[in-house]
Amino acid sequence: MYYNKVEISGVNTSKLKVLTEEQKSELLQRIKDGDQKARDELIQGNLRLVLSVIQRFSGRGENPDDLFQVGCIGLMKAIDNFSDEYGVKFSTYAVPMITGELRRYLRDNNAVRVSRSMRDLAYRAMQSREKLTSENMKEPTIEEIAKDIDARREDVVIALEAVSDPVSLYEPVYSESGDAIYMMDQLGDNNDDNNWLNEIALKEAITSLDKREKHILSLRFFKGRTQVEVAQEIGISQAQVSRLEKGALNKIKSQL
Repeated sequence: MYYNKVEISGVNTSKLKVLTEEQKSELLQRIKDGDQKARDELIQGNLRLVLSVIQRFSGRGENPDDLFQVGCIGLMKAIDNFSDEYGVKFSTYAVPMITGELRRYLRDNNAVRVSRSMRDLAYRAMQSREKLTSENMKEPTIEEIAKDIDARREDVVIALEAVSDPVSLYEPVYSESGDAIYMMDQLGDNNDDNNWLNEIALKEAITSLDKREKHILSLRFFKGRTQVEVAQEIGISQAQVSRLEKGALNKIKSQL
């Protein structure tokens, strides 16, 4: 894969340094005080982070040098907008900023053309999402985004879908302790008649499950909730919902 080459955009990737969290905090404080040299040091110390992010966009026929430069723009935006008040590590804040910059670049260079008005609405929605996430420290709903930019919910959904890239259902979106959550885990189940886990069989099999497992499966498969929605409703993480759901399904499989 071409991302493994030693030099990219004139930068020798084998010699890129990695900063400790303490060094990053020190540089961020110096940047607040107007130290331009500290800003340059922080950029250089996070180029490996940019390199790791652009690897997610391999196989699209894009020039890696171009992607690296775009990723660096996202990194610089992250540095200029980061605040200790967010309560997260700099890299945690920077990754979605770099990713967002790359996605915008790919959308603008996409062969499939989307109308200017649709793109403008989508960009306004994405800017609103970033702003609301920073203000509330959580992902906003479509309704909140629509209200913030004074647009109809339906229009926001259509605009965001029009500029989004196709994603594999088996793409991992989160991993905790080696237990990955895939894109398909975030989709609700609308009681498809062809699903082997039909309502009747499930009702008979879940009698041996504990109360929380029953509740999770009821929300997931009878009410069509996503794992994120279930996690928010019962007050645990999505990773925990994923593990509990898989464990309960394995119990049911052994009985069916």
